[in-house]
Amino acid sequence: MKIHVFDTSEQLDRFAADLFIDLIKSKPDAVLGLATGSTPVGIYAKIVEQAKQQNISFGGVTTYNLDEYVGLTPDNDQSYAYYMNQHLFSHIDISPERTHLPNGMASDPQAECARYEAMLEERHADIQLLGLGHNGHIGFNEPDSALSAGTHVVKLKNETREANARFFASMDEVPAAAFTMGVGSILKANTILLVVRGAEKASIVKEALTGPVSTQVPASLLQTHPRVIVLLDREAGRMLV
Repeated sequence: MKIHVFDTSEQLDRFAADLFIDLIKSKPDAVLGLATGSTPVGIYAKIVEQAKQQNISFGGVTTYNLDEYVGLTPDNDQSYAYYMNQHLFSHIDISPERTHLPNGMASDPQAECARYEAMLEERHADIQLLGLGHNGHIGFNEPDSALSAGTHVVKLKNETREANARFFASMDEVPAAAFTMGVGSILKANTILLVVRGAEKASIVKEALTGPVSTQVPASLLQTHPRVIVLLDREAGRMLV
């Protein structure tokens, strides 16, 4: 595990974007595992900037997103499909057919999980981008006595819904469930890129990266992966020094 701590968000975002751009330069048909939320916004902006400056094509790239809310249509401005189009896909030359998210409106959720997992098994991600939840979740894999290996539907814990409520008009509008890649799916990526910002995450960063490996802290399972790159701002990394 390689841990980098940055003084500014600009430095962190540029470092992360360079990892993606360098990968696509060396492997034009790369598979990218992508995340949403506030953490990757600056990273996606830098990827778009670098792609335009260096004339990098995403024509051969395939993407798979970690998760999607149950019950939101792709045109809902709080869906992750909408988020990805807003922050990345609409700004690069990637074909919509090469961008994949779980279908939040699937009539048969279990069949949708099986469909998505089958796609993930076809080609594992070259790099998987992750954020870190306040309770140690990655994707929407919440702390539990056992974790699902593959794509599944999870009932979101209140603390996760509360953390995401800032994106919605009211708490009542925050979906109660989501599709998510399982931890097993995540760990199949060749490289995992974990990005964490903010002083309020410092404690869970330390627990996840240096504490016991436990399903009660899903991110701690990243300690078992052979190639993890951790990018922290100074506040998130303050308890590691």
